[in-house]
Amino acid sequence: MAKIRILITDDHAILREGLRALLNYYDDVEIVGEAQDGAEAVARAGDLQPDIVLMDIAMPKMNGLEATRVIREQCPATRVLILTQHEDRQYVLPLLQAGAAGIVSKRGLGTDLITAIRAVARGETFLYPSIATTVVEEWRALSEDAPAAPDALTPRECEILKYIVAGQTNPQIAATLGISTKTVEWHRTNLMSKLNVHTIADLVRYALEHKLA
Repeated sequence: MAKIRILITDDHAILREGLRALLNYYDDVEIVGEAQDGAEAVARAGDLQPDIVLMDIAMPKMNGLEATRVIREQCPATRVLILTQHEDRQYVLPLLQAGAAGIVSKRGLGTDLITAIRAVARGETFLYPSIATTVVEEWRALSEDAPAAPDALTPRECEILKYIVAGQTNPQIAATLGISTKTVEWHRTNLMSKLNVHTIADLVRYALEHKLA
C-alpha cells in the first residue's frame, strides 16, 4: 500500500522534530521533507509534490494562510492540513476559504493528528471538534442577513487598517499595539482576503472609500 507522503512546515525546529518522531511510528506515513516558513513550503511542495502539507500559520516570509492559497493553486493534488493554536473564526474561515483540507488544534496533537492525516488523504475534510463548532456558528450567522464587508472586520482589524493607511510598517504597528510582527502580518493578510484586495494600495483605497480610516 502506498504511503501518505508528508511535508512538515513550521518555523520551530523542535516542533518539526517532534512531529517527525510522532509520525514515524505509523507505517502508512512517510515524511518526505520539511520547511521552516511559508515561502519554503511553497517551493518544496512544488519540488516534492507531497500528498499532504502539515502547515503552521504564523511564520516568517510567508504565513500559512498565503502559503496554503499558493500551494492549492500550484499543486492541486496536494492537500493542506493546518496546525494551529487559534480556534476563533477570524482565523478558521479564511484558512478554509484558502483551500485548507483540514484544521487540527495544536492542543490535540497525537491520535487526532494521524486521524486527520488519514481523513484528508482519503479526500475528506477534518476539523477539530471545537473548530467545527466555530464553523457551524459562522455558517448560521452567514445564513442570516450577512453584514457588508466593512462591518465584518473585527475591532483589531479596523485598528490595524488605520495604521496601514497612515503608512506605518508592520514592525511599527506591532510596537504601537504591543503585539508581534507576525500577528500584524496575519491580520494584514486576513484583511486583504476578507476585502478581496490584492495590494496595499487597494487596501488603502478601500479603507478611504468606506471611511474606515
